[in-house]
Amino acid sequence: MKIAIAKEVEVSERRVALVPDVVARLVKQGLEIWVEAGAGERAFFPNAAYEAAGATVISDPATLWGEADVVLKVGLPQEREDGQLEIDLLREGSVLIGFLNPLGNPVLMQRLAERQVTALSMELIPRTSRAQSMDALSSQAGVAGYQAVLIAAAALPKFFPMLTTAAGTIAPAKVFVLGAGVAGLQAIATARRLGAVVEAFDIRPAVKEEVQSLGAKFVEVPLEEDTVAEGGYAKEVSEAAKQRTQAVIAEHIKQSDAVITTAQVPGKKAPLLVTAEMVAQMKPGSVVVDLAAEQGGNCACTEAGKDVVWQGVTIIGPMNLPSFIPIHASQMYAKNISTLVQYLIKDGGLQLDFADDIVNSACVTHEGTIRNERVRNALASEQVIEGRV
Repeated sequence: MKIAIAKEVEVSERRVALVPDVVARLVKQGLEIWVEAGAGERAFFPNAAYEAAGATVISDPATLWGEADVVLKVGLPQEREDGQLEIDLLREGSVLIGFLNPLGNPVLMQRLAERQVTALSMELIPRTSRAQSMDALSSQAGVAGYQAVLIAAAALPKFFPMLTTAAGTIAPAKVFVLGAGVAGLQAIATARRLGAVVEAFDIRPAVKEEVQSLGAKFVEVPLEEDTVAEGGYAKEVSEAAKQRTQAVIAEHIKQSDAVITTAQVPGKKAPLLVTAEMVAQMKPGSVVVDLAAEQGGNCACTEAGKDVVWQGVTIIGPMNLPSFIPIHASQMYAKNISTLVQYLIKDGGLQLDFADDIVNSACVTHEGTIRNERVRNALASEQVIEGRV
């Protein structure tokens, strides 16, 4: 079985699907690993390291994509510099695994189905204890939460920790984290390590103990409705609940030096948590780092991929934060994706048992059809919008 590691052609993507250490373990298990030349260079893993691990470096992308049984990626298939579409290089019956964003790209999923490609999306790995070691969405969210705090600390014109100096005592920065999922919890932990006073809010009351265990204060907003979706994610709430939430968090935002927003709803626009009016009430020099920028942002002033200064407040909308730390982000992702691959391999071949919840959840396309109902619905909605139905 030939397992290929594709080079990411997206300029902003520095991660690689497998790192040499993981490749070496897979080779020892009898798997043939191909690596596209230069695939690991932006993550500081040279071709020579892969060759030393037992992989074969392939210079011709058409050979790698067209002859491999399984192609591993970080991001979506792209158009290459020579104009070739990676999706068109895949052979019929092959398997593609990566962050495919199927709910955001249903047309691409349809193309994969038409190409008779079996596609497994790392975003759809179920959040269960059995699948925890494959949960790439969580591992990369943790990287993003860490990096978000470093960005906030670098942009804030203040110290994060309390300092006692000959010139007097410097009060610690006040950080407010919105959303206590994996990214939010890592942001809380990192801000606390840097010495900030941290508060956090999440619509899910069950995360209160986790927030407090990291040394932060949990801001509670009682909501008389279910706030937890399938898989433990935050659920989109009613307009009345949103208004009640904004009223409470507005006071905490006003007192904060740095606000880090992490609230996202899979497959939907990010909820608006920080209004322009709230930003206007923040102290000059304060910072907002919006991790939901790619989904429209939690802050009304966010512009994806840009730093915006609005009434003295800097609003940062970073894109693809895990790529900022490519070595460790790649190591973590490699562990997730290799665990999935090994889970699927039985008797020397890839076996897809759709009675298994992990396989059933992650597999988007197979044998010419889109298997995931939510993706089918997203495709139908997009076709209606484009006037094709």
